[in-house]
Amino acid sequence: MAEARQAGTLARTHEGKPGLPRGRSRLPPSAVSASQRERLLRSVIAAVSECGYATVTVADIVRRARVSRKAFYAHFANKEECFLIATGEGRELMIERAVSATRALPAGAGDEDLLRAAFRGYLGFLAGEPAFARVFYIHMPAAGARAVSRLGAGTRNFAELNRRWHEHARERHPDWPAVPPEAYLALGGATTELVRSTVSAGRIDELPELEGTLVALYLAVLAGRPWPPAT
Repeated sequence: MAEARQAGTLARTHEGKPGLPRGRSRLPPSAVSASQRERLLRSVIAAVSECGYATVTVADIVRRARVSRKAFYAHFANKEECFLIATGEGRELMIERAVSATRALPAGAGDEDLLRAAFRGYLGFLAGEPAFARVFYIHMPAAGARAVSRLGAGTRNFAELNRRWHEHARERHPDWPAVPPEAYLALGGATTELVRSTVSAGRIDELPELEGTLVALYLAVLAGRPWPPAT
C-alpha cells in the first residue's frame, strides 16, 4: 500500500511479492491472463518512471510484475507495445477523470464551474499518479516516434474537449469571442507545457495549484475576460 501511495496505482508492482500460482490454479485461465496483463502494464510504468525508457528491459518489467517472459510475449510483441498500451490506457483514465468531474456537478452548473471541475479532475489525477505523470510528460518523447505521436494525440483530445465546452458555453454567452481551431490547440499545448515543467521540477504534488492559472488563461482567451489581479 505504501508503494501505491508513493507512485500511484498505475505503477503498483509485485516486485518482492509472490507471483501467480504455478500449475493448476483455482483461477480460470481468462482471470490469470487478465492479472498478468495488468501486472505488466503497471510494471512498465513503474520501471520507466524510475529508470527511463531507454534503459528498461523486458527482464526489468517481468521481474517487477512477477510473471514469466513467456507470459510477457503472450500479451505484447515487445517493450514498445507494452509501453504504448500502458500509457494509452493511463491517458484514457486521465481524460475520463476530467470528464467525470464535470458530470458530478449539479445540473445547471455554470460554464466556469465546469471548466474548473475539469481541471481539478485532470490535475488531481496526475497528482495521485506521480509515476504515470513522470512517464507521460517526461519520458514519452524519448520512447520513439509512435510515443511522441500518442503524446500529441493527448493534446489534441484536450483541445477537442475545450472546443466543445467553448461552443456550448457561447450559446449562453454570446459576448464570448469566436476563436479559430488553432486557439484550442494552443491552449492544449500551453497546458501540457505548464504541467510538464511542474512535473520536471519534481513538484507533482503541487499540480492541483495550477488550477487557478489554467482557468484564468482559458477564460482570457475563450471568454475575453481580463486576467485576475495578483493577490
